[in-house]
Amino acid sequence: MTSHTAPTRVRFTGTRTATAYWLREPGTGELRVEDLPEPGPGEVLVRSLHSGISRGTELLVHRGGVPAEEREAMRAPFQAGTFPGPVKYGYLSVGRVEAGPAALRGRTVFCLHPHQTAYVVPADAVVVVPDGVPARRAVLAGTVETALNAVWDLGPLPGDRVAVVGAGMVGCSVARLLARIPEVEVTLVDVDPHRADVARQLGVGFADPPMAPTGLDAVVHTSATAAGLQRSLDLLAPEGTVLDLSWYGDQRVHLALGASFHSRRLTVRASQVGAVAAARRHRHSHADRLAIALRLLRDPAYDALLTGDSPFEDLPEVMAALAAGRLAGLCHTVTYAEGDPCTP
Repeated sequence: MTSHTAPTRVRFTGTRTATAYWLREPGTGELRVEDLPEPGPGEVLVRSLHSGISRGTELLVHRGGVPAEEREAMRAPFQAGTFPGPVKYGYLSVGRVEAGPAALRGRTVFCLHPHQTAYVVPADAVVVVPDGVPARRAVLAGTVETALNAVWDLGPLPGDRVAVVGAGMVGCSVARLLARIPEVEVTLVDVDPHRADVARQLGVGFADPPMAPTGLDAVVHTSATAAGLQRSLDLLAPEGTVLDLSWYGDQRVHLALGASFHSRRLTVRASQVGAVAAARRHRHSHADRLAIALRLLRDPAYDALLTGDSPFEDLPEVMAALAAGRLAGLCHTVTYAEGDPCTP
């Protein structure tokens, strides 16, 4: 990857600074130097180690595909700017606490923060990465949290036959969680034959869409395509359910519902990570759910989702390459320099 011109550095004037990735306008990203506040009581200064790129949502943001009526709902916790740009967006960050409460100093933490070399956030916005979870794998916490919420929404039972249509980051995470439920038969369905190897590492079956098993109890759809959603419906047994996790942005979805959709009494349900699944809302908060996701990442099978890595300095080119399809894979991670990323 050819490195772009480094961001302009400001001379130290007594203010701590960090470098962040911004989408200047749809299709064009850049690195910007910005001031960091001193952490106050109840806040932490985090030095970034790794961040992950959400290929679905972040690339939709990259191309300017967030509908105007959904711009407020789509805001990330520490987003700056507004859609379609300039905007600082992202939510899969792992770093080390440099300053803050004694119980957190020196700990590796996960935070729903955009790509940035360092940042100051409330202490309750970070979650300690458990022992046994490597820092790079921990960037998947937000994705596994989405998958966990989906499994809570779906409520699968032993003996169920389930397919996951769309072998992206979320689909693969859902498949792995389902595979750990006793006697649940799981098939990962995707148009890319290379995902068969990922399915094997996750311990699930694989099929291309025309050869996928039918008569299923449920299908989880994550491909973000109308064809994928239609195929998901086609795979169901009577009274079956499609749980749709896809985010289509400003794209319209057309389905053939005039054939056997009604006579087979099929169901399409939405699942979205913004709210804890109704089946668990009385027991678990958002923080509980994220902590569970991090513990689930002790499972080394999730390393199958980590398929590329680049230095932070290359992020504008990496985003453009991902959006153009020149860079394949599942979760592309970003690695930050070991030195102090803050100026001074």
